[in-house]
Amino acid sequence: MIRSIRRWVGAPIANRARRLAQEFLRQAAEADRVQRDRLLSQIRRHADSAFGRAHGFSEIRSPEDFRRRVPIRDYDGHEPYLARVREGETSALFAEGTEILMFAMTSGTTARPKTIPVTREALQAYRDGWRIWGILAFDAHDGMIRDGMRPILQLASDWKESRTPSGIPCGAITGLTAAMQHPLIRLNYCMPPAASRIRDVEAKYYVALRLSAYRNVGALIAANPSTLLGIARLGDREKQTLIRDLFNGTIDPKWDIPEEVRLALRARSRFKRRAAARRLEEAAERQDRLLPKDFWPDLEFVANWTGGTMGAYLRQYPDAFGEVPVRDPGLIASEGRMTIPVEDFSPAGILDYRHHYFEFIPESQEDAEQPETVEAADLIEGQRYFILLTTHGGLYRYQIRDLVQCVGFEGKAPLLVFLNKGSHISSLTGEKLSEFQVVAAVKELQHEFGLTFHSFILLPSWGDPPSYSLLVERQDLAAFPGRLEELSERLDRALCRQNVEYENKRETLRLGRVRVRPVADGSWNAFRSRRLASTGGTLEQYKQPCLLSDLEVIGQFSFVDAPEGSKAV
Repeated sequence: MIRSIRRWVGAPIANRARRLAQEFLRQAAEADRVQRDRLLSQIRRHADSAFGRAHGFSEIRSPEDFRRRVPIRDYDGHEPYLARVREGETSALFAEGTEILMFAMTSGTTARPKTIPVTREALQAYRDGWRIWGILAFDAHDGMIRDGMRPILQLASDWKESRTPSGIPCGAITGLTAAMQHPLIRLNYCMPPAASRIRDVEAKYYVALRLSAYRNVGALIAANPSTLLGIARLGDREKQTLIRDLFNGTIDPKWDIPEEVRLALRARSRFKRRAAARRLEEAAERQDRLLPKDFWPDLEFVANWTGGTMGAYLRQYPDAFGEVPVRDPGLIASEGRMTIPVEDFSPAGILDYRHHYFEFIPESQEDAEQPETVEAADLIEGQRYFILLTTHGGLYRYQIRDLVQCVGFEGKAPLLVFLNKGSHISSLTGEKLSEFQVVAAVKELQHEFGLTFHSFILLPSWGDPPSYSLLVERQDLAAFPGRLEELSERLDRALCRQNVEYENKRETLRLGRVRVRPVADGSWNAFRSRRLASTGGTLEQYKQPCLLSDLEVIGQFSFVDAPEGSKAV
C-alpha cells in the first residue's frame, strides 16, 4: 500500500522535475541571454538594498555597467554586509520582504566560519539544481524509478546548529532540504530528517547503515567519496553489532545519539530484519568482511565528486561497491551550485546558468589587481578559469577561488571540469585549507615552542587516509631534538582550531594527522629554482608558497633523518 502511494505521489513530482530538466537543456542554446536576464532581474530586485544603493544598482543596464560599478570580492569583502544581515538588518543586502531561512556555514579562509544567507529564492535555486541533476541521473539508470523510486541513501547535517544574534538558524542547507521533503517522498530516503542532528560522525554512519542495510538501495549520494568509504570501513568494523541490531530491531546504546533523536528513529528501526541479518551474517562468515556491495548488491549508481583530488578515491570503488557507475553530483558549495553533470564517469558538468550569474577570470590573471572577466558563453575550450558568482544569497562577483577548465559547450552553456581550489587553498577531502590558516597555525606552533622556521611548506600526500606534511629544513629543527611527534600533534591541533572542516575530517579519520618532516638543508633554494624554471618568473617576483594543493610536489623533496637525538615521523 505504502509503495503504491509513493508511486502515485512520486510520478507527478518526477514529471515536474523532468520538465525542468528538459527546459534546462533546451535553454542552453540561449544561455547568454538567460544569464544576462538573470543578472539584471536580481539587480532590479535589490536596487534599494544598502549594497544596491552603494553600488548604483538603479543605474545598471547591462553586465558591462555591473562590472564597472561592482568590484570583485571574496568572502571578507562581503562580510560587513553579511554581518548586518546576521544582526537582522536584511535590507543591507536584500529587497524589502526578502525572507532569510537560514545561514549556510562552511569553513572560511581564516579561523572564522563563513555564513552564507539562504533566502527562499536561493533555496529554490538549490533544490531546482538537485532536481535537474537527479532526474537526469535517474532516467539514465531507469531501474531507479521503473517500478516506483528505489530507496536512496544520502546524509544530511543539522541546519539548526546555532543561531545568529537575530535568531536565524545556522548550519547545513542539506538539513533544511531534508526537513522540507514531501512526507511520502521522504520515505524513499533511508535517513530521516532527525538523523541530521546526530553530531558524532561514526554514530551517523552507523545509523545510515542500520536504516539502509536491509533495503534494496538504488543510489548512494555523498558529495565527498571519503564519506562513502568511511561508511564502508565502519560497516566492516562493526559488522557483528550491525547484524545483531538488524536481527533484534535495535540500535546499540553505545552510539552517541541524542535521546530525542533515538526516539524519532524508533519508527524505522524497531522492526526486526532477520532475513537481512542472516544474509549479511552468511556473507561475513564466507569472506570474513562486509562490503557495501554485500549490503546493497543491486545499486544503480554511486554519486560523489570525481574531479580534482577526489578522483584518487575511485581506485578503491570496484572492491567496495563492485562495477557500479559513478556520477559526479556537480560543482556545488554553500555559496551555490555551479555545474550539473549529465554523464557517468565524468566530472564535466553544464554550467548552472539558470540560477546564478557567472563570470570567469582567466587563470593567467589570477593575481592581477583588476582582472578582466569573461562571460560564460565566451569561454575558450581548453582554457582554465576562476569562477565568480552572483547569487540569490546576496553575493556579488564573489571570488570562490574554484579553478575550472572549459572542456566544451552544450549550446552556449560551457561544460566545466573542476580542477582545484585556488593556488592558496588545498582540499583533499573537502576541508578547504587555506594558506592563511596554515601560516596562522605554524606561527602558533613557533610561538609555543620558541622555534624559528626560515621557510616551510605544507603539502598534501596520498594515503589511506590522505594527510598533510609540513616540510621544514633540518637546520630549523636542530635545536628541538626528540620531539617531532609532539610538534606534529600540536600543529594538528592548531590546524583544527583554524579550520572547522579540517577538524571534522580529522575526527572522522578521513584525514590523517599532519606530520612535521625534515628536509635537507638547501631544499628551499632547489625548490625555488624548479618553480622559477617552470613558471618563467623572475627571482625578484618569487614568493615562497606556504601551501600547495598539488599531490605530485611532495615527490620533489628528499627527506632526511631527523635531527640528532630526535624521533623520525
